[in-house]
Amino acid sequence: MKFGTVKLAQAEGALLAHSVRLAEGRLRKGLRLSGDDIARLKEAGLSEVVVAVPEEGDLLENDAAERLAKAIHDAAEGVSLSEPFTGRVNLLADHPGIVVVDAEKVTAANRIDPMITVATVPPFHQIHPGGMAATVKIISYAVPAVAVETAAEVARGAVRLARPVYDSASLIVTDVDGGPGLKGKDAIEARLKGLGMHLVEVVQVAHDEDALAKALSQAGGEMILILTASATSDISDTAPEALRRAGGEVDRFGIPVDPGNLLFLGELGERPVIGLPGSARSPVLHGADWILSRVACGHPPSADDFAAMGVGGLLKEIPTRPQPRYRSRPE
Repeated sequence: MKFGTVKLAQAEGALLAHSVRLAEGRLRKGLRLSGDDIARLKEAGLSEVVVAVPEEGDLLENDAAERLAKAIHDAAEGVSLSEPFTGRVNLLADHPGIVVVDAEKVTAANRIDPMITVATVPPFHQIHPGGMAATVKIISYAVPAVAVETAAEVARGAVRLARPVYDSASLIVTDVDGGPGLKGKDAIEARLKGLGMHLVEVVQVAHDEDALAKALSQAGGEMILILTASATSDISDTAPEALRRAGGEVDRFGIPVDPGNLLFLGELGERPVIGLPGSARSPVLHGADWILSRVACGHPPSADDFAAMGVGGLLKEIPTRPQPRYRSRPE
């Protein structure tokens, strides 16, 4: 593509590089200049204009963006493409879920040509219907078709939507004298609704291993969430031990996400069990959001995944936090 200032006599058929305001209206950038457009520019007193001229083998920005976006999408279910505009095509979620990204493919596509760009949300980002999972943006008005084809090939199928594989969840809340009771139920139910799931029951029991084990055994949801009145401080504490007494297993206690450190993950038969920290009673972004959405969508974190969560895992301080991260604010 050629780019620069030309005389008006040479501008017909070229793409206007910058919008030009006229006495009546304006000519928008990206417009393919016609004879009438040239005449209007002359009437405005201009003798030259900045244009982009595609060369043989180039693709215009919208065509290039659409071709690359279709390859990244690769007929993935639950993801739609926007109409191309100003060299951009967005990949939008049709359903709630998490965005599964092949980071190596996206990076490879972005290495082909600086004018060809792909940006995505972070891997496993929870998304709602209509949310943007990725965007393709062609920066220049035209790019070599061969570069677009190469980028499309390396990025094929790089973004897809994983939808929840469970429909329902049970919430078991333990109670102690003077404890928070059912506080936080609404925040947890809202998290489930955001995934298109529903809360089938809320069961309140004493903060006791046997009582909790019995409630776990009788839970009716496809997933089980535990919210304890007293913080879980060890893998052998009340809630993890109750899960084992009920015949389940604890896979992980403690995560490098704050707030959310005291979460634990396990299973009871084929049903996942998530032990929620007390800070999950707040509706603000929490480590529980990351784990709940991944488990619900059939992508439970591995040990390596948990370790990697520490990078970016320091989330916003919450006003309800009983133990601030520092005793006093720095000077």
